[in-house]
Amino acid sequence: MTPGPDLQQLINTIKTDAGSDDELAQLATAASTISELTSTGDAALGFFVDRARGAGKSWVEISAVLGVSKQAAHKRFADSWTARPAFERYTQRARSVVQAAEDIARARNHNFVGTEHLLLGMYKEPGAIAAKVLVNHGITEESVLQAVDAKSPAAEPAPSTESKDLDVEDPPWTRRAAHVLQGAVGEALTLGHNYVGTEHLLLAFYRDQAGIATKILLEQGLDESAAWTDIRAALEGFKK
Repeated sequence: MTPGPDLQQLINTIKTDAGSDDELAQLATAASTISELTSTGDAALGFFVDRARGAGKSWVEISAVLGVSKQAAHKRFADSWTARPAFERYTQRARSVVQAAEDIARARNHNFVGTEHLLLGMYKEPGAIAAKVLVNHGITEESVLQAVDAKSPAAEPAPSTESKDLDVEDPPWTRRAAHVLQGAVGEALTLGHNYVGTEHLLLAFYRDQAGIATKILLEQGLDESAAWTDIRAALEGFKK
């Protein structure tokens, strides 16, 4: 394993970044640097916990590897499987995809929003990175819709007397879909980004191999490695 910087190297880096001999300026830089390292480290650990959960590993197994109690591991990491994130960091295009997913779920008379709706929602922003990556791999809106129809068919419209009970007007996100929304934040941190874009949502699908969207992506030939390669190339293109 490649060793990280030792304490003296870290101190020297902070002093250089501070660009000043003033103690308060160095302290402020140190606080910012350590906060960033902590956030990135937590995101990296969360990424591998997600992968373990997505592969079916239990909280007992995960906690044993981490050297903490099952309760501690569950409390620290389980929220990413249930809670929707704060959307402040989401770009306008990413928010549009999220909104489109909810609209698609309603249009299909589903009383939930799943990963399949989120995947279909990406085509509502054709200029965004995620949609471009999908289309470049021949994964069109039509091919995804066909796959979704096979795995999660549209439901019959509910009688008006039952629509409130089914909550079609405001369907909740499934556990796996909420996990993708939360995981996208972790993907952004992994790439060192202070925003969440459609590309991070796309990468977050791969944190759980059992989700409908992930299955469709893999069946249609886009694995995680290829997605990473294309997204990084797209991001590099923006820098030029």
